[in-house]
Amino acid sequence: MKNYFVYILTNYNNNVMYIGVTGNLEKRIYEHKNKIIAGFTQKYNVDKLVYYETYSRIEDAIAQEKRLKGWKRERKNKLVETINNEWVDLSSDWYK
Repeated sequence: MKNYFVYILTNYNNNVMYIGVTGNLEKRIYEHKNKIIAGFTQKYNVDKLVYYETYSRIEDAIAQEKRLKGWKRERKNKLVETINNEWVDLSSDWYK
């Protein structure tokens, strides 16, 4: 069974936030960290994974991504802090 992920990235200072969806979280985070794909995350150095959710249906993941993008920053911060109160990089040991 395939999994899909909604994820939140931030930068070193936690002042820029990016929300995305993917079918391969490890690969996608690797792409962000290595600036492989040009765009917002590359421009603003957003590559610290602070939150993610897993879904079995892509439709549910996309719907959640859209919901989260509509939230105010304070609410997004509270969501991150439900699983990551210290805002550490959840992927810090994935590529060693």
